[in-house]
Amino acid sequence: MKQVLLVFLGGGIGSALRFVISKPLNLVFHNFFLGTFLVNIIGCLLIGIFLGISTKANLLSQNNTLFLATGFCGGFTTFSAFAFEKHSLLKNNEILSFSLYTFSSIAVGVIAVALGLWLSKLLD
Repeated sequence: MKQVLLVFLGGGIGSALRFVISKPLNLVFHNFFLGTFLVNIIGCLLIGIFLGISTKANLLSQNNTLFLATGFCGGFTTFSAFAFEKHSLLKNNEILSFSLYTFSSIAVGVIAVALGLWLSKLLD
């Protein structure tokens, strides 16, 4: 039960922070959904760091990893909003924005995870 509570608390904090960051940026940059893009990339970077630290000499406990990676990063990032925003771009026939947003989110997200894992190795 403690682990469920840790994931719940981390997810709540991550979701609230995602809302605070993404909502105003998405209103300004609505053709690219910069807010969602940024929280997803930051979340990829953070999960790379957290999991890298977790696996490296057990620097994070299992509970800390659940709170940070599963809870916080899971609540902070959002694939459902990403998919909905892509749908709205297609519906509005914004093919270039759709393509740029889709490709950059995936490519930069994978790079951010790799960067996070690499950065965690520097914490010797």
